[in-house]
Amino acid sequence: MENQQLHLHHHLQQQQQQQQQQLQRQPNSMKSRFRRVCVFCGSSPGKNPSYQLAAIQLGQQLVERNIDLVYGGGSIGLMGLVSHAVFDGGRHVLGVIPKTLMPREITGEPVGEVRAVSGMHQRKAEMARQADAFIALPGGYGTLEELLEVITWAQLGIHDKPVGLLNVDGYYNSLLSFIDKAVDEGFIAPAARDIIVSAQTAQELMCKLEEYEPKPSEVASKLSWEMEQQLGFTAKSDIAR
Repeated sequence: MENQQLHLHHHLQQQQQQQQQQLQRQPNSMKSRFRRVCVFCGSSPGKNPSYQLAAIQLGQQLVERNIDLVYGGGSIGLMGLVSHAVFDGGRHVLGVIPKTLMPREITGEPVGEVRAVSGMHQRKAEMARQADAFIALPGGYGTLEELLEVITWAQLGIHDKPVGLLNVDGYYNSLLSFIDKAVDEGFIAPAARDIIVSAQTAQELMCKLEEYEPKPSEVASKLSWEMEQQLGFTAKSDIAR
C-alpha cells in the first residue's frame, strides 16, 4: 500500500512538472472573460489517480488563462492539489474558511490568502461573491452541497455566472442522470438544465465556460429578493456582479 502511494505521488509530481515546463515555454497571453474562478472539490484525494491529475490540470488551466482561484481554504486532498497548482503558477489564491476549520490539523498549511468567516453559510456566500464562475471537481457531501446551491441561485436569478462540472472518468454521471430524470418528471425546467456545463477534461470545460451565455430566468422575475437577507447581502449586485 505504501509503495502504491509513493508511486502515485511520484507520478503526480512528474505530471505537474511537465505541465509547468510546458506553460513556461508558452507565454501566458491567453485572455479570459473571468478574473477569478471558484472551485469546489474534495478535501480527500479520492482513490482514482485521475481525480488528482484533473485537479492539477484544472489549476494549470487557470494559470494559463491568467485566472485567480477562490476555494474553500484547505490544503489537503484535491483542494490542496488545485490550490498549489495555481499558487505555484504565480496566480492569486483566496481561501475562504470558517474559523472553526482553521486549525492546521484539520485543513493543513494555508496556501495564499486566507479569509476567515464565521460559518459555512458565510463561506459559500463570500466565495460566490468573489468569483466570476464556479467549477466542481469530484468530491463528497460538501462539494455536492456547494454545487447544488450555486445552481439553485442561478435558477432563481441571484447570479448569472457559469457553473461547470468537471466530470472526471464519469464521476458525476449518476448526478447528471438524476437531473435529467427530474427534468423528465417535471421538477426541473428544461431551460434550467442548461445551467450546468459539464466536460470530462479541464481544458474542454474551460472552453465551454468561456462560451456560456445565461438564459433569462422566468422564475427570478417573479421573486421578491428576501433570499438576499438570508445570504447576508443587502443588494443583489453583491453576489450577481
